[in-house]
Amino acid sequence: MAKTPQPPRVIVLGDLTLDVVLAPARPLERGTDVPGRAMLRQGGSAANTARWLGRLGARTTLICAVGRDAPGRALVAALQADRVRVRARRIAGTRTGRIGVLVEPGGERSFVADRAAADGLGPLDLDPAWFIRIDALHLPAYSLLGKPLGDAGLAAIRLARAAGALVTVDLASVGPLLERGRRAALALIGEAAPDLLFATAGEADALVGARRADGLLDLAPIAVVKRGQQGATVLARADGGNLVHLEIATTPFSATDTTGAGDAFDAGFLAGWLAARGRGLSQPTALRRGAVAGNRTALRHLSNPPGELALG
Repeated sequence: MAKTPQPPRVIVLGDLTLDVVLAPARPLERGTDVPGRAMLRQGGSAANTARWLGRLGARTTLICAVGRDAPGRALVAALQADRVRVRARRIAGTRTGRIGVLVEPGGERSFVADRAAADGLGPLDLDPAWFIRIDALHLPAYSLLGKPLGDAGLAAIRLARAAGALVTVDLASVGPLLERGRRAALALIGEAAPDLLFATAGEADALVGARRADGLLDLAPIAVVKRGQQGATVLARADGGNLVHLEIATTPFSATDTTGAGDAFDAGFLAGWLAARGRGLSQPTALRRGAVAGNRTALRHLSNPPGELALG
């Protein structure tokens, strides 16, 4: 009798923040009011991915840092309700990170980052026992930047490698990634040496140049380029050095707020890809299943975004 494959075990390391979302109903007018919505929601790239991994049935742990305050407690409780184990350092005297999200009519977003406690996670906050028997460690690039969080990210990669786990990285945001220039960004991703790299088309262009998405394969043996309503491109080096190039379409969906959709895609991809690998499926088949699952999860997120966070 064949054994039932176990759900993948994934650690996500990084930010758990309070999103302060402003969604004006029409373009802003300087110096006056416009109608719209103001919402408090669970945020953070790492937390968004962990949330959807938990919902998809993966055995998921989020390692993060929050303040000793009401938002921190509410954010941890919300993730736990989605079956995520939260290993949170609670930092006294520093408030939980907050991200201001301005959602323009049409869905384009701009961010103001007040990361606060989110950047306070350090290498000494990691317990090697957490990494035993995991299948993958996932980090947004935010978790490789600055100190002490960047040091914690690199330490987690070493622990994951020692445990035989895969490492995946999402480039996350062009601004923070390229703040010290392209060469420094390339060196940082090179030091992380991920097994799989996620990027949007814009992030790939910024890092390796327009029309050179295959340049991402100089940084990781598998690269997934997220193209929104155009689906996803999956690139990989197969045995013998041959290039695997998959174009995976998605169902177009009109959304007024796309915040977190890329993180949800990462979760779907990881859940589908790791499960297919665990069943011994071929690399192209596993990658295709991952991309299809990623697109489906992003669509689920767009149709059912996080609700208002209860702080009481």
